[in-house]
Amino acid sequence: MIKNPADLPTSMTAVVAHGPHDYRLTELPVPQAGPGEVVIKVKCTGICASDIKCYTGAALFWGEGGQPGYCQAPVTPGHEFVGEVVALGAGAGELYGLTLGDHAISEQIVPCGSCRYCQRGSYWMCAANDIYGFRKRTFGAWAEYMRFPAGARNYKVPRSIPAHHAVFIEPLACSIHAVERGEIKYQDTVVIAGCGPLGIGMVVAAKMKGPERIIALDLNDDRLSLALRCGADLGINPRKENAVEKVRELTGGYGCDVYIEATGHPAAVVQGLQMIRKLGTFVEFSVMREKVTVDWTIIGDMKELNVHGAHLGPHCYPVAIRMLEHKRLPMDEIVTHRLPIKDFQKGIDLVVSGETSVKVTLEP
Repeated sequence: MIKNPADLPTSMTAVVAHGPHDYRLTELPVPQAGPGEVVIKVKCTGICASDIKCYTGAALFWGEGGQPGYCQAPVTPGHEFVGEVVALGAGAGELYGLTLGDHAISEQIVPCGSCRYCQRGSYWMCAANDIYGFRKRTFGAWAEYMRFPAGARNYKVPRSIPAHHAVFIEPLACSIHAVERGEIKYQDTVVIAGCGPLGIGMVVAAKMKGPERIIALDLNDDRLSLALRCGADLGINPRKENAVEKVRELTGGYGCDVYIEATGHPAAVVQGLQMIRKLGTFVEFSVMREKVTVDWTIIGDMKELNVHGAHLGPHCYPVAIRMLEHKRLPMDEIVTHRLPIKDFQKGIDLVVSGETSVKVTLEP
């Protein structure tokens, strides 16, 4: 443990994204804590599907076609993380209830605090936000140290939660928010499409809502088995059976009440519109790899659906922390790979493949 910020080294190892498929291990200066800021020594950081979309250059993330890019190179990736507090700027300790040596996390978005959305309490939709790991002013956690800027939303993490489990707080918070957007009721049949890390979190969060049944969909049988162990009542592999017909059969021909899309694939959107009942609720969570074209007549004239988006994990971090503290999830099955940061390329390749991994983490 570093007991004095003055003892911090002057340089650190970090991954820097320079462009699609151009990520390099580099030496960078260790960040300093200004007023209201926090510096952590990163204990563990995750690789997310959105990190992969930046790595591959998908969906205008790098500003193709003259559009502002979502991922602004050069930048250090990483928005799933936990670390040890090693420096506190003036006022930061009192503001966030943190002391040196605490474990801490920060919400992915750093809101501006002054735009229309922030002023109305919807900080997660901030019009002028910074996002860890994607913007030049908020370097992420694929590094030995990182800074939480003033205005960040930070939380203390109990030391009883292992670091490689605590790194799951951010994706779990996103999952909880998506489930909340589904407005699940006790008699509902809930379908969760996609059993990656976020979909698994959604299964656990949806189970806590007490619906009649939860149906998990995925093309990977191992992930379906994990979803069943996390609380799903049924797993369906659409590659092996007609998922739409199966769900209709289980619901008297009506279809599911709530459909949450967490695959990132356009086919899952079309599937959901076919599978959901009239007056049902469709939650779209994914960041799509490509544009999605569907028959909007289904949404309006045919079914009068409630279509809800879900973005980030607002107000859900404390809930996610409690869920991990109370061991609501089989984290040793979810975190399938723990790699040193020098092996970041291997980690990226594992997530791109998706065949043998669920959550891949890096440890500086």
